[in-house]
Amino acid sequence: MIKEVMDYIEKADPEVGREIWKEYERQQQNIELIASENIISAASMLAMGSVLTNKYAEGYPGKRYYGGCSVVDRIESIAIERAKKLFHCEYANVQPHSGAQANMAVMMALCSPGDKVLGMSLDAGGHLTHGSSVNFSGRYFSVSSYGINEAGFLDYDEIEETALRLRPKLIIAGASAYPRIIDFRRFREIADRCGAILWVDMAHIAGLVAAGLHPSPIPYAHVTTTTTHKTLRGPRGGLILSDKETAERFQLDKNLFPGSQGGPLEHVIAAKAICFGEAMKPEFSDYQRQILKNTRALAEALMLQGFRLVSGGTENHLMLLDLTNLPGLSGKDFQNRCDEVHITLNRNAIPNDPRPHFITSGVRIGTAAISSRGFTEAEMEPIAECLWKTAADFEKSKEEVLQTILSLSAAHPIYEG
Repeated sequence: MIKEVMDYIEKADPEVGREIWKEYERQQQNIELIASENIISAASMLAMGSVLTNKYAEGYPGKRYYGGCSVVDRIESIAIERAKKLFHCEYANVQPHSGAQANMAVMMALCSPGDKVLGMSLDAGGHLTHGSSVNFSGRYFSVSSYGINEAGFLDYDEIEETALRLRPKLIIAGASAYPRIIDFRRFREIADRCGAILWVDMAHIAGLVAAGLHPSPIPYAHVTTTTTHKTLRGPRGGLILSDKETAERFQLDKNLFPGSQGGPLEHVIAAKAICFGEAMKPEFSDYQRQILKNTRALAEALMLQGFRLVSGGTENHLMLLDLTNLPGLSGKDFQNRCDEVHITLNRNAIPNDPRPHFITSGVRIGTAAISSRGFTEAEMEPIAECLWKTAADFEKSKEEVLQTILSLSAAHPIYEG
């Protein structure tokens, strides 16, 4: 079915169609290790190309500004109910176009411009929308940051001390490059002690949370946001979760629409509904367990090869490699080398990184996408070996690594049939 769709597009528009085929081939041939990417199900992907893309539906189910919304009302309501059931909460808004837009709506709902906010620094593994000076979050709010200790872990006592000193209105928990379990209960205790609101961004770990393999922030956070396309294995988009009282008190719906978005993407919302339904099935929990097994196996194999890992390991779906023990090799250099041998990963800053953000001294690696393709622990060792040879002896090992990666990729095709 997927190939038939791509054939149809190529016939209708050869120039664009050929490029889509090239991207399909790239994904088929590459080992995808970007921690924020995954392989969506065919059903979810096809829903995004359905007739629902034709429908404009500003507003919410039963309260639209356009006619002809009876069908999309039902689909969006299905998505909402599934999200609430999946994450055990009372309120869900499935309309955010992305995680960043979900985060913007939440910050605008919980705070006024200039309010004090405490979030995890980008250098320590936080996200742009948690207070970076180049992002809206850092431009419109008075943001202070917390980091990690020398061992690579969150220091909750230090975070509490900072919070009590600054008395922020909002504390943000959650990360985009932190390989350890986050103690959300402790964050709520800190927030309560300094009179702050707690918002958790669980974009990276949502799939693990849904499967019960990572502590859920829902019982502790006033508001939780996530994306749907990382470990949750759904379409690119965002999601806001909370309890009814908080949602009404801070007008979460109104701060998304019309506060920061116009019409919702009902074709993507349908794909989200399918994704939530898939996440409620027993095989999804098995998949999340395999992510953890693969991540731990890969982390151990990488350390045996000679790589350094920030915090010395991992407890979730990702790890952060510190390349400073490989003289002259930056994160950007390593990322570019990996592209040449069909390994896809992204450069990432490490704590106290001596290099600028565009260069970095580290890379981030995750196993969600390769786990979706059926990779198991047995294949983590050859992947780790290929990564080490690419880092330490690239010119000599390039052809050998390329052949190994192509062989591994061919054994696990995407979207067969």
